[in-house]
Amino acid sequence: MLKITYFVHGTTTDNELDLATGWAPGELSDLGIEQSKKLGEIVADKKFDIVFCSDLKRAIDSANLAFAPKYQIIIDERLREANYGDYTQAPGDSFKNNLIKYIDKPFPNGENYKDVEKRIADFLKEISQKYNNQHIAIVAHQAPQLALDVLLKNKTWEQAINEDWRHTKSWKPGWEYEIK
Repeated sequence: MLKITYFVHGTTTDNELDLATGWAPGELSDLGIEQSKKLGEIVADKKFDIVFCSDLKRAIDSANLAFAPKYQIIIDERLREANYGDYTQAPGDSFKNNLIKYIDKPFPNGENYKDVEKRIADFLKEISQKYNNQHIAIVAHQAPQLALDVLLKNKTWEQAINEDWRHTKSWKPGWEYEIK
């Protein structure tokens, strides 16, 4: 069995302006820097074998602030946010109230959620072979977490999107997943 604890990156300047960062690098805000440092303290009693993070700047910075130098951090582009295409850095309310529309249909000049699911499935296949019986941490974004809910918690994409903790702002210091 592989145990996964998933962490979302800290708040970005785009988040504070309600802009969708997508594949743009994203810059942690002062709050995001503080959150990431505090996360490392909150989970200091947990033991991870390795930490993975997205290759986008906001996730790398969050992972480094929370987990370096205590853990090796591996950057993996498969953990990227969804490619919002033309919606990158657009106001979130211009499209985020209808994300279900993009499960099969790509964002204009971007990708769809099934594309993210394929990336995450490939990542999970690889790590389950290399890190079986270990506990890994992942620092990434909304779409990869929704894909984990689909792949490992047997949710439909509609359920994952509708039940996303971000709707109620019910953040917590890590979500647990297992691969048996």
